[in-house]
Amino acid sequence: MKIAHKIATALFTVSLLATAGCASTSSKEGTGEYVDDSVITTKVKASIFNEPSLKTTEINVETFKGTVQLSGFVAQPGDIAKAGEVARGVKGVTAVKNDLHVK
Repeated sequence: MKIAHKIATALFTVSLLATAGCASTSSKEGTGEYVDDSVITTKVKASIFNEPSLKTTEINVETFKGTVQLSGFVAQPGDIAKAGEVARGVKGVTAVKNDLHVK
């Protein structure tokens, strides 16, 4: 009976550690948040691709906990604002950090 109790305790401890490993912190995403951010990144990239005045190959998109960061280069100063507007229009985006620069 003691062996069964020790095994049950060990399994419980392992399950707690596994669950804690999936939890998010202020600097690390949980598994679900990572998947959500990947979806947001893909949607923002697709929206920028569908905008004829913007070149997606020169705009990098990263997402962390719903905040989208745009970086890279654009041809015109107005494209910086346009890319920010496009990113803000995507469902799930909570904020946009626009670090785009004109070539």
